[in-house]
Amino acid sequence: MIVVTGASGNVGRPLVEALAAAGAKVTAVSRSPLSYDLPEGARHVRADLAEPDTLRPAVDGADALFILLAGDLLGGGAPATEVVAAAAEGGVRRVVLLSSQINGTRPDVLSHGRLREFEEAVRSSGLDWTILRPGGFASNAYGWAEAVRTQRAVIAPFADVALPVVDPADIAEVAAAVLREEGHSGQTYELTGPAAVTPREQAAAFAAALGEEVGFVELTREQAREHMARFMPEPVIDGTLDIIGTPLPAEQRVSPDVEKILGRPAGSFASWAERNIHAFK
Repeated sequence: MIVVTGASGNVGRPLVEALAAAGAKVTAVSRSPLSYDLPEGARHVRADLAEPDTLRPAVDGADALFILLAGDLLGGGAPATEVVAAAAEGGVRRVVLLSSQINGTRPDVLSHGRLREFEEAVRSSGLDWTILRPGGFASNAYGWAEAVRTQRAVIAPFADVALPVVDPADIAEVAAAVLREEGHSGQTYELTGPAAVTPREQAAAFAAALGEEVGFVELTREQAREHMARFMPEPVIDGTLDIIGTPLPAEQRVSPDVEKILGRPAGSFASWAERNIHAFK
């Protein structure tokens, strides 16, 4: 059995579906009820990574665990070692952690300290472990959906700064492979899209998918910070703005790891936009 935490999100949901489609028994874990019907072979358990004891019913008898931290879980909670220990006591022998590229490129940034704590915990756990470090998510563009729907415009900072954002579906597919296959123990994979794209180019991708013009309104850094504070934990905001505004060369580099694991190129932002354009109409 494979346990997937964060099962309600942009990575967790397609991961549950991919594992079930491959014939794996899956336990989908989330803190609240799921908004979708689980595929055959999957069950749901409500648990909270901030309280490791709640995780025990989910991991009892499991072989592998996918750890995904999001929202306020990035700001604190029980020690990561307690979460990993609860998994090991339940029988888990393989752990896959969804971390972040920033822990490789900017290892001292305070905003991602919680993820670094989890990286250290899984590495020292004695379990088979793999760490996935994606760059920016293509799905972050959902934050532009209302403006695209109502104003036919993308409103964002740093219009012409390019980053190789990754499709969450690719992250899920990589995670499914790593959870099921041998040969990934002790590896850290960096996951990006196939090319660096600017926010202005992302707006053009929406225009192509909609068949209508989509404009671009550029925000200052401070305006962007005020907007992000509505939905993003405070410690994460400045680190995110640093990356999207003044990326390091390593953060603009296209990684080969998605293609290496999946045997196909990573999906483009344009393909993500076309597949999800219903949210922007």
